This record gives sequence, structure tokens and C-alpha cells, in this order.
Amino acid sequence: MEVKLWNDKREREMYDNFSELYAIIKANEKLEKIYIRDVISPAEYEIECQKLIAHFKTLSSALKNTIPNIEHFHETYKMDCPVALNRLVTSGVPATVEHRVAAAPAATTSAAIVAECVQNFITAMDSLKLNMVAVDEVHPVLSDLSASLNKLSILAHDFEGKTKMREWIARLSKMGAADELTEQQSRQLHFDLESSYNSFMAALPTAGT
Repeated sequence: MEVKLWNDKREREMYDNFSELYAIIKANEKLEKIYIRDVISPAEYEIECQKLIAHFKTLSSALKNTIPNIEHFHETYKMDCPVALNRLVTSGVPATVEHRVAAAPAATTSAAIVAECVQNFITAMDSLKLNMVAVDEVHPVLSDLSASLNKLSILAHDFEGKTKMREWIARLSKMGAADELTEQQSRQLHFDLESSYNSFMAALPTAGT
């Protein structure tokens, strides 16, 4: 006898999101453990951890009405991922960034801002993938990204990401809060974000961050 796990498209999406959240927490737990064991370099760990944190923030925000408490989700599914729970829920930044900032706050401001930029890029792209296309959902995400890019002094004023975000924010400001991006606009914004993210990552080695 076939057992249906969902009754409609909305329920199916909910369980798909549950599955993704579960996978993110499990992946972060494994990442933290292999970093502690020196199986992965600090640089590799930091990039992957930033991505997982950003994915987690976007998904947990989208599921806040369904899963108001991540710790309860963790207990319900008997995940046994205490390290990931601390990193994703309590800390919110990779261990490498956390330790640098604690050791020398003045010298590591750029490292913290780079982490913030990466998370904001991924949060913006993830939001579009989750079909969060209303102006009052997109505008604050792009504003956060623009603000974090402007904090990083190594990026020129006409850096692609800064320019594109200014253009999109200006466009959204002329729309109503409840208006939604068309499918074409959403795809173009995602393309611009991905292109800007790749340019941003390419700029980091020359900046020594």
C-alpha cells in the first residue's frame, strides 16, 4: 500500500524544506568535525561554512512560522548535532572568523565583513530560489548586501556588485511593497547576483583577505 507523505503542493514544499534544513545541519556538523581534525584547511572550511550559514539563515527564516524553534526541530528528529547547532544558531559565523575577531578585533574587521558579504550574497540568491519575490522581501535582502559591500574598502566604488545592487534597489523603490518580481526579473536578478558574487570572490586574493 502506497503511503502519501503530503496531500498537496504546499505540504510537499514544506517537507522538502524540512529535508534541506536537516541536510544543512548535518553537513555543518561534519564540516566542523573535519575542521577540528585538520582534514580541511581553514580557508576551505571558512568558505564552505559561510555558505552553510547563509543557506541556514535563509531557510530558517522562510520556515519561521512552521519551525519557530530550531532546537525543537533538532530534538524532534534526534539529530545529535550540538556543534552545528552552536555554529548555526548561536555563533552565526565560521570558527575562523570568530577566533580572528576575538584575537585581534582591529586587524580582522575586513575578515568579518567578507564573511558578512558572502552570507548576504547567498541569502539573496537562496531567497529567489525559495520564490521570495515580493518587493518587501527582496528589498531588505539587497539593502543588507549593498550595505555590507560598501563596508569593504578594498572594493572600488564602481565594483560590479555595488553598481548592480544600487540599480536593483532603485528599481524596487519605485514599486509597491506587495508587488512581485516577474519570472524574467527574478531570473535576471539571480544572474546579476551570481555574476557579482563570482567577481567578489575573484577580488579577494588580490586584497589579501
